[in-house]
Amino acid sequence: MSRIFYNIKQAVIQIFRNKGMAAAAIFAITAMMLILGLFFVISVNVNLFTEMVKQDYDTVEVYLLDSTDQEKAQTIMDTIENVDGVSSVEFRTRDQALDILKDRWGDSGYLLDSLGENPLPNSILIKVTDLSSANKVNAMASKLDGVESTKYYKETVDKLTKVTNFLQIAAIVIMLFLIIVSVVVVSNTIKLTVFARAKEISIMKYVGATNWFVRGPFLVEGIIIGIISSLAAAGITYLFYGRIVDAIGVRVMTILSSPMVPAGYLSVNLIIIFLAMGIGIGSTGSIVSMRKFLDK
Repeated sequence: MSRIFYNIKQAVIQIFRNKGMAAAAIFAITAMMLILGLFFVISVNVNLFTEMVKQDYDTVEVYLLDSTDQEKAQTIMDTIENVDGVSSVEFRTRDQALDILKDRWGDSGYLLDSLGENPLPNSILIKVTDLSSANKVNAMASKLDGVESTKYYKETVDKLTKVTNFLQIAAIVIMLFLIIVSVVVVSNTIKLTVFARAKEISIMKYVGATNWFVRGPFLVEGIIIGIISSLAAAGITYLFYGRIVDAIGVRVMTILSSPMVPAGYLSVNLIIIFLAMGIGIGSTGSIVSMRKFLDK
């Protein structure tokens, strides 16, 4: 336990001795994590929306004109049922559609009560047995008399999947580059302390101190820098993302029928990820900075 307290004490002293470089290291790692946080936030929300859309990717939704009565709607349904590849046809009233939208909004569903008149149309849901035939069913249904428009979710899912894959690849490439930069910055910061304590370290090694005993304070210094950076990045990301959710969260739900990931839930995952990365970067930078000196 005394060894741990010794390492922490020495690490704090070293950080204050080199305040400028320590601040630069903290700034560099924080900036790196903020960029990664941006990709993470976008990717998580796109994934959520994609998963919600995937629930309906085997469905073609047909929106009816306001002038289309129940009898005409039944005629349209009978026509669609006879098309190859159609497994079921279901009529959905505008009131049912509004109730479903309220359920999707969860605790925010009450906001839809302020709409006054229901703006949603009556619709027909077409389940297809074979996704390859969905394009044909969609094209046929869109031409029927009494139909305003159609919506086929698979095309949306394919586009969203491409966007998600691109974001993930871009995040990995950028992450690798920024991690290398951050490790170099931390390594150079700790090297200054190593040079300043060169004589002291030589004496410690001369009297029999092991490499890990010498390395301990520097390793803790790197870890402290990483922890401070990760907490700062997580806090800034949480504050900005929380403001964005408050500002446009309702609009996003209205337009996409999909909520944004809650800021509280996202912050927990960000803290865990950032702490792991910060500690890893800090400790790696410390080990790299000490390796040549201790190998002499």
